[in-house]
Amino acid sequence: MAEAAKIDQQASAIPHVLVFPLPVQGHITSMLKLAELLSLAGGGGIRVTFLNSDYNHKRLLQFSDAESRSQNYPGFRFETFDDGLPMDQLTKGEKVSELLGEMDSKTRPVFKNLLVQIQPPVTCVIGDGSLGFISDVSLEIGIPIIRFRTISPCFFWINFWLPEVIQAGELPIIGEEDMERLITKVPGMESFLRCRDLPGYCRAGTDDPTMIQVVKATRESSSPAYPLILNTFDDLDGPILARIRQRLPKTYTIGPAHEHLQSRLGTASSSSSLWKEEASCLTWLDAQPPGSVLYVNFGSITMMRRDQVIEFWEGLTGSKNRFLWVIRPGSVCSGEMADDVQMPEELVEGVEKGNLKVLVGWAPQEAVLGHEAVGGFLTHSGWNSTLESIVAGVPMICWPFFADQQVNSRFVSEVLKLGLDMKDVCDRRVVARMVNELMVERKEEFRRKAVEMARMAKESVEEGGSSYRNLELLIEDIKLMSSSQVQGLGEIGN
Repeated sequence: MAEAAKIDQQASAIPHVLVFPLPVQGHITSMLKLAELLSLAGGGGIRVTFLNSDYNHKRLLQFSDAESRSQNYPGFRFETFDDGLPMDQLTKGEKVSELLGEMDSKTRPVFKNLLVQIQPPVTCVIGDGSLGFISDVSLEIGIPIIRFRTISPCFFWINFWLPEVIQAGELPIIGEEDMERLITKVPGMESFLRCRDLPGYCRAGTDDPTMIQVVKATRESSSPAYPLILNTFDDLDGPILARIRQRLPKTYTIGPAHEHLQSRLGTASSSSSLWKEEASCLTWLDAQPPGSVLYVNFGSITMMRRDQVIEFWEGLTGSKNRFLWVIRPGSVCSGEMADDVQMPEELVEGVEKGNLKVLVGWAPQEAVLGHEAVGGFLTHSGWNSTLESIVAGVPMICWPFFADQQVNSRFVSEVLKLGLDMKDVCDRRVVARMVNELMVERKEEFRRKAVEMARMAKESVEEGGSSYRNLELLIEDIKLMSSSQVQGLGEIGN
């Protein structure tokens, strides 16, 4: 009996971390990589439970090798929840802002019930920073909380200062005022942040009160006492990170998460796609000259009007450059085009001919960006895609859709000098001009900068690198938190 009690005590001393992302592709991707890193780097000394919506978990099982996680990491498991929300509808386009509000009311009680009942007891929660109720519930129950912000550090920093920007009268943006006007009240960004670089909810008359409240809550929930995880590396975001750490000393930069995991595994990491990945595009790339192909993909959430799609098509074909365009099923809405105006057949059914390939489906993006034939990336500027492009050493043309993408595109072009910012423009002439500028006229200039940044990204996740060290420190913190939590549970039990 004494021996059994000793075994139970030893088992309860093992940290049990619950990781809970916003249930959309980009957030799942980066937080699942972190969950794997904790399972791997913890050397079996950490249990990890990844919490997924039923809807997304079914897709993950269908289209990825999700089950391999449990086989590769003995302490890893998935847990799912169902709060009755129509996840298939709320994870498209700007509907994501509705998802935040709906989850606050519908998912909060489901999460609280799960957190109380789950066994073994959770000793630490790593919650998506965009879901404030995760922190509320965890602290109410008495479980330590660590926030993971899957957005870019520069966007996090803007959100942090948004109340001051509003108080100074620099926001909201009113009507059709000068979009080139500088925003001067965000420290470190005074010289380059414009009205144009801020998301739609910074405009007067926005009908998106949920998102603005979430943004305002960034600082309210960012206590120096609570650790913060960011998916970046110090050489990429050094100046902004220095400012963030002045306010939030326990800020751990562990990225690029996908490269960090691959470095520790010594091989390509598992897929986390919610769509079937079509590998045929890799075969097509094999037949193209090195650095000759522009990869085009606007991500997992962006919705495009038919007229916008046609402008890109005409611009891309008119540039005379090779390109691979991945069009996500269901990503094109009718827009305001006349009924008799039809999209080219190639964009509806896909095509492979000459110097172009249109894939109506989904692609293994890390593998595509890492292919030697790819020389540029026309992207929506989601943070995962930006990091994947940086790691691959591929310069970008940025056409952002919403949220942090507006800021990311400015950061890529103005601060990192890794590409071109095409926000607020959807014109075939501009598309053709920018494609040629990236792929021909300034190709070597952009390529040199991109290759150097890729080198720094990879060094950051190698043993001794900044992200490698930060992950080790994070794991130590988790073990200390969990030790205190287990001790407290023991005292309550006595």
